Amino acid sequence: MEIFREFTFEAAHRLPNVPDGHKCARLHGHSYRVEVHVSGEVDPVMGWLMDFAEIKAAVKPVIDRLDHYYLNEVPGLENPTSEQLAKWIWDQLAARLPLSAVMVRETCTSGCVYRGERGAAERPDHV
Repeated sequence: MEIFREFTFEAAHRLPNVPDGHKCARLHGHSYRVEVHVSGEVDPVMGWLMDFAEIKAAVKPVIDRLDHYYLNEVPGLENPTSEQLAKWIWDQLAARLPLSAVMVRETCTSGCVYRGERGAAERPDHV
């Protein structure tokens, strides 16, 4: 079973490694949306995998480190692309939650999904 909880935060960033003249090299901000997915077995007594409140409690301090901050100044996010942000969030949560995916949207139509360090051949959904 897999469940998820969605979080939002506002932050500014710039991408220092893009080519000269790229618009994302300039300081700008996003209304980020993050989905934290966890997976495991459903408890036969409780009828759930995990209380959504447990996910919220684990994620809150991570979101608090990002909300209304300049992401480039957060250690480990010096080049805060969506991909780097998703991996960074995963790394902050991996010891606390049975993660299966972290999705980051930085605009309404663009984002990424990170599923940890497992290779594609190891994923059960790989054909």
